[in-house]
Amino acid sequence: MEYAVIATGGKQYRVAPGTLLDVERLEGAAGDEVRLDQVLAVRQESGLKVGRPALAGAAVKAQIAEQLRGPKVINFKFKRRKGYHRKVGHRQDLTRLLVKEIQL
Repeated sequence: MEYAVIATGGKQYRVAPGTLLDVERLEGAAGDEVRLDQVLAVRQESGLKVGRPALAGAAVKAQIAEQLRGPKVINFKFKRRKGYHRKVGHRQDLTRLLVKEIQL
């Protein structure tokens, strides 16, 4: 089974061809091709190749499936008997990627 470990948006993901993946917002519209160059490791039939920190010349080609927003997260601060409360909501901007191929 072929897979790669990539880094994008400050996080690491294990991806294989055909994988749908939600990452931090990337520039582009639905249908655009994206090349992710931060490939940390690649597993192929021949074995595992690990970069220090990234593999030179390796890339993952993906297609932007859609631009979306994540679920709403509520942050509520409260101090009892003081009349203090703050409610803040947040929705993260995300990009859904369809992984096409892993290149070495």
